[in-house]
Amino acid sequence: MADLIVNGGKPLSGTLTPSGNKNSALPLICASLLTDAPVTLRNVPLITDVEKLVSFLAEQGSRIDWDRDAGRMTLDHSTFDSDRLRGELPAGMRSSVLLFAPLLQRMRRLAIPANTKGCSLGIRELDPHLEILGKLGAKISHNGTLTMRLKGRFTAARHWPDYMSVTATENFIMAAALADGTSTLINAASEPHVQDLCRMLAALGARIEGIGTSKLTVRGVRKLAGTTFTISSDYHEIVTFLALGAITGGEVRVRNSLPEHFDLIVRAFRKLGVEISHQGDTAIVRRGQQLVVEQPYTTNLLPKIEAAPWPYFPVDLLPCLIALSVRADGAVMFWNKVYEGGFTWIPELVKFGAHVVVSDPHRVIVFGHRPLRPSVVDAPYIIRAAVALFLVAASIPGRSVVKNADIIRRAHPNFVENLRSLGAEVEWQ
Repeated sequence: MADLIVNGGKPLSGTLTPSGNKNSALPLICASLLTDAPVTLRNVPLITDVEKLVSFLAEQGSRIDWDRDAGRMTLDHSTFDSDRLRGELPAGMRSSVLLFAPLLQRMRRLAIPANTKGCSLGIRELDPHLEILGKLGAKISHNGTLTMRLKGRFTAARHWPDYMSVTATENFIMAAALADGTSTLINAASEPHVQDLCRMLAALGARIEGIGTSKLTVRGVRKLAGTTFTISSDYHEIVTFLALGAITGGEVRVRNSLPEHFDLIVRAFRKLGVEISHQGDTAIVRRGQQLVVEQPYTTNLLPKIEAAPWPYFPVDLLPCLIALSVRADGAVMFWNKVYEGGFTWIPELVKFGAHVVVSDPHRVIVFGHRPLRPSVVDAPYIIRAAVALFLVAASIPGRSVVKNADIIRRAHPNFVENLRSLGAEVEWQ
C-alpha cells in the first residue's frame, strides 16, 4: 500500500489533458472479444485494471499491441484459445462481470467462481447480469461454481430491470449485438461510457438505436467487423482537476472537457459558489473563487446536491463536491441515492476538522468554512473518496498524509505527475 504525502495550502494552477475514461476502456476491451477482426483503441488510460484485463486476454492467446506512451492499443482475438481458460477471471476488479457476455458468446460455456469484487460501495450483486443473460437465452446454474451455457447464438428479448445498472446494461448490449432478432432494454443506463460502448459496437457493425437514452433497441447481426475508436475523456478526472483548482484558489484549465455532458455538473459547482466556464472544449475554473453555498428560494430547506444514475449528477463525483463544501461558507446536504456504503469515509474527513453530520447511510450534511488542520487519514477502498481526502489536504497549509491511497491509481494515471505540473507538493511514499 502506498501513501500520499501532501504539503498543502498553495493555489494550484495550470492546464491539463485528462486521460481516457476508465469506465469506457474496460467494456470496450471486453467488447472487442465479439469479433476476430482487429480492433484499435485510442486514448487508452494507463491504469491497473486495464493492465489486468490485457494480461488476462493475452493468457488466453489474444494478440495485443499496446503502445502505453501513445495510449494506442490493437486487439486481435483471432488466436483466442478457449481451452486455456480455467474459470478464473481477472482478480480484484468488479468489472470482470463485463466478460460474461463476450466470453459466453465466444465459448458457449463459462464456469467461474462467483467471487468477483471491486470497491467498498456496498453490495454489488450479480443477479441483474445473470437475469439479462438468462433472458437472452443463457442457461445458468450455481453449485459452488457459477456456470453459464449458451446453445448457438443469444436470442432476442425485451427486458425491464429494477434499476439502471451500467455494467448490466453493457452486458445486455454486448449480448444483444449478435443475438438472433431484435432486443429491447427499458430502464437502460445512459452514462457517457455506456454511450462510448454503443458507438464502438456501431462502428463494428452493430445496429443500436436510442444511444444516450433509457431505452435501447438492438437488432442482432450475424458478425461484427473491426474498427478504430477513440475513448472519450474521463469526466471524473475533469471534475477532479476543476475541483482542485477551486478548493486551492488557483486557476485550472482542462482540455477535451466534454462540455456537452457538463450542464448539470456546472450547476452543482455553482451551488457551492464555483463558476465553471468553457472556451471551446476547454473547461476553466478561474483563480480566487469565493466558495459560498448558494441559498435556495425555498429558504426553509437546506441547499441540496442529489446524485443518482445518469443523467442525474454522477454519484461517483459526489466526494469531490463534498470536499469543496468543507471549504464553502454555508451548509449543504448531499444525497447519494445509489450506494448504501458511499459515506463510510466521512470519519476520515472529520479528522481534518470538517463538520459533517451523517443523517443516514445515504445522506450527509456538511457545515462548511470551519477551521481545518493537517492530518493523517486513511483512504477507504473507494477511488473518489480517496481523491476527496487529497483535495481537502491540498487546501490546508502544512503536511498531511492520505494513507493507502494507491486505489487512486485504478482510475488516475500519472496522478502525482499531473498534480506537480499544477505546482502541488505531493509524492507517493
